[in-house]
Amino acid sequence: MHRRILLGAAGAGLAATGLAAPALAQSAPEVRWRIASAFPRNLDVLYGTGERITQRVAALTDNKFQIRFFAAGEIVPGLQVLDAVQAGTIEGGHTPVYYYTGKDPSFAFFTALPFGLNARQNLAWLSHGGGGELAAELLRDYNIIGFPAGDTGAQMGGWFRNEVKSVDDLKGLKFRVAGLAGEIFRRMGAVPTQIAAADIYPSLERGTLDAVEFVGPHDDEKLGFVRVAKYYYAPGFWEAGAHLHLITNQAAFEALPAPYKAAIEVACGEANADMLARYDHLNPQALRRLVVAGAQLRFWPRDIMQAAWKEAHALYDEMGAKNPRFGKIWASYKAYRDEEYQWFRVAESSFDNFAFPAAAQPPR
Repeated sequence: MHRRILLGAAGAGLAATGLAAPALAQSAPEVRWRIASAFPRNLDVLYGTGERITQRVAALTDNKFQIRFFAAGEIVPGLQVLDAVQAGTIEGGHTPVYYYTGKDPSFAFFTALPFGLNARQNLAWLSHGGGGELAAELLRDYNIIGFPAGDTGAQMGGWFRNEVKSVDDLKGLKFRVAGLAGEIFRRMGAVPTQIAAADIYPSLERGTLDAVEFVGPHDDEKLGFVRVAKYYYAPGFWEAGAHLHLITNQAAFEALPAPYKAAIEVACGEANADMLARYDHLNPQALRRLVVAGAQLRFWPRDIMQAAWKEAHALYDEMGAKNPRFGKIWASYKAYRDEEYQWFRVAESSFDNFAFPAAAQPPR
């Protein structure tokens, strides 16, 4: 997607010298939108990022473009945001688009693909590697224009009532998991389901589910999973970086004045950096508290990781053969991923593999 820079400094300079404001500023229309979040208010980073986008848009347009932001369930259920935007019931939504893989599995690419791109790589693909254009093609079929607007970074692998020591322990496991990860776990014997954030804890507490995954320590602590499931797994190999989008109804967006469109793009661009920074700041603190509260950290056994890698790539090849759009995007995505992986192995991973363990050891 092309980024346009909103030039507000010139207007500020005119005001400071007492000159008349440009005619555009004088005639800027007042616009009122409604945007829905896929998340409840208590998830301050996920919900809060969308809220901050709307506040930033107002600030960039001298409060002429006002957006009311609604939590999941207040105006539309969290898993129906895209449908409401497509229909024009609301002008926009802030959501992970992989919630809609039931409509087309291709949506997964633009949030998170198991064993896919991490947060930085994902944004690079969307911004410069052709991913943005592929996302626009898909969203256009749903009467929607979308903007990348935040990333969680690498997620955790979820909360389990019982330890998972091998692939056999996944057999019959009732697991809340989102996106294409559900199909991968199904192929390994689990029983996946996707439910909205507000419904996850009650389902785990009642025993309707054996395990759940959501995001990471900060959000998981807020949702209280440690009270009913002690084993906390890593990594969330299906979400090395989970990207959110601000989706807008195409007609509503195209009707906006150019500066208002630019304000949306600028606010979403800022959200990409801000959400990731917030999680990187908050998650270490929350993880310490969760361990004190009784969380037992575990890492996925190697046989599960290997089985999941095999099943994921078999699934992508099968889907690509059946769905031309999925196949087209997978070809682009895989080539980009493989090249990014090579680069990260050279610099990022080699540094991480030494420095992170070294920091945990006393100096010699």
